[in-house]
Amino acid sequence: MVLVAFVGSAQVFAQVDSSKFVLKEVVVKENRMQIPFLKVSQNITLITKANIQATPARSVQEVLAFTPGIDVRQRGISGVQADIGIRGGSFEQTLILVNGIKLSDPQTGHHMMNIPVPLQAIERIDVLKGPGSRIFGQNAYAGAINIITALPEKKSIVVQGFGGDFGMLGGNVYAALPIRKYKQVVSASHDASKGYWHNSDFKVSNMYYESGFNLNKKNQIRTMVGYSLRDFGANGFYSNRFPDQWEATKILLASVSHTYTNKNLYIQTRGYWRKNDDEFRLKRNEPAFYTNIHKTEVLAAEINATYTSKFGKTGFGTENRKELISSNNLGDRDRMLSGVVLEHRVEFLKNADLRAGVYSNYYSEYGWKHFPGAELGYQLSTQSRVYANFGKSYRIPTYTELYYQDPSNTSNPKLKPEESLSYEAGYKFNSKKISAEVVVFNRNSSNMIDYFRPASDSAINPNKWSPSNIGSVTFLGIETAINYAVNLVSNKVSLQNIGLSYNYIDASVDKEASIESRYALSALKQQLIGRIQLNFFKVADLNINMRYIERISLSPYFLLDSKLNLKLAHNAGCYMEVSNISSTNYIEAGYLQMPGRWFKVGLQLTIL
Repeated sequence: MVLVAFVGSAQVFAQVDSSKFVLKEVVVKENRMQIPFLKVSQNITLITKANIQATPARSVQEVLAFTPGIDVRQRGISGVQADIGIRGGSFEQTLILVNGIKLSDPQTGHHMMNIPVPLQAIERIDVLKGPGSRIFGQNAYAGAINIITALPEKKSIVVQGFGGDFGMLGGNVYAALPIRKYKQVVSASHDASKGYWHNSDFKVSNMYYESGFNLNKKNQIRTMVGYSLRDFGANGFYSNRFPDQWEATKILLASVSHTYTNKNLYIQTRGYWRKNDDEFRLKRNEPAFYTNIHKTEVLAAEINATYTSKFGKTGFGTENRKELISSNNLGDRDRMLSGVVLEHRVEFLKNADLRAGVYSNYYSEYGWKHFPGAELGYQLSTQSRVYANFGKSYRIPTYTELYYQDPSNTSNPKLKPEESLSYEAGYKFNSKKISAEVVVFNRNSSNMIDYFRPASDSAINPNKWSPSNIGSVTFLGIETAINYAVNLVSNKVSLQNIGLSYNYIDASVDKEASIESRYALSALKQQLIGRIQLNFFKVADLNINMRYIERISLSPYFLLDSKLNLKLAHNAGCYMEVSNISSTNYIEAGYLQMPGRWFKVGLQLTIL
């Protein structure tokens, strides 16, 4: 109906909107070097605050599901639990960060997306596709996602509430309360649902506080504390043999950082602590049958610096990280990770630049490992750029991969760490109206870790999963994306943006037909994402998103989602979302059947 209305009004479009605007220079924020986006020689996608507000999502993982090249495999709705893969990599091979702080958990990567940061506090999300170990450390094996928050200078209090199908109810309060130079935000939220099939109910509560203040022109202090509590029925999450699985997680994240800036020198020192409690039951109402209780802690300190001279930019830093676990299944264990990094970026021949360096990590269990890498770029014009890069990555097994056992899984304490060497070449174009990119990549992985089990003719496979190393796997892919700020305007309707992306990955994995794979052989193969943004009467924004997804060894599926944002007054608005409009029957992760068409309606009120 919306498309018909749009087509019908197309004849009255007066002209293409010719209003001019100045593109604000966007700087990609890493731990050390900060480089203008147009001069980055890697495939990086920027998800802006406007993108987040327009997306039919209540969580970061749902926002990422609409991002080209990102494979989001959700277990349930509203971001209860999700695995994030990049370029055919598993969820263990993707690093999630908040303002450069690593959220990796030594127990399992399943908990990495338990992020207490509210969407309202996020200024931008930087998605690095490709090896990020030299930049961020060992878990950025196939890519990294850095969530960047903002501390507003103006006071505001925003209250939201929503309801929808499956007994969904939720709301949140977000407040920016600066006091002169002291900036701070505080947020609390709660989402709940009765579930859309047996044992799929959930409750998610988050609390978040962040502050920052300038001691003087050169020194800044920033702190953050976040808490997330999740309680959910886990039918089909990890096994189809036990439909009454249940899980509850509690995550506490705290950090403090100091930044010193003086002419050509930038130094950031920070420390952070992450604590995770995980209780898992195979039978929800019979904890005595089988219950796992895992408690992990991560304590880390980092120093990152950049020095600018006539010879270019030099980045250097060090980190120390202690990981501990206490578990009735995995045992009481700990390990130490230390690292040092040195890199340099230089510009030459007017339009060319080269960045190269190495990150060296010491693992208490595996010794020293080194991640060299380099990026070469050439600016064809102020709008277009060609680039190429390479990088080596490394990832040590989690404690779950090494030691976890239950009636559906066996352990393998002899697992070897994963290693890979990646190459990439690309072209990017950015103007006021059009942004486009084409990238070709190759990743050669050795000792890649996955879970396998013998196939079975039974409806429920009785065989156990066992983790093991795959000898060698090669990923070859192409990524394309284009976004056009159309700005076709009529008296009633305007077509604002059109976006389209296509990603293809070929993985040469040798596997016997009688063997099932849990993760690697169900990675993303083809992905087509399209979106269109319309405005009606200057008070309503309609965003329509379509996704076609095909994974290795799995049937493809098509999803259609939409979100309507309606401005009711200068301080009030509402939104309506429809997910899976086509009511597609599909599974993203595990054995969990995702819901058909479902609706959600929300209201937002700005008090200050």
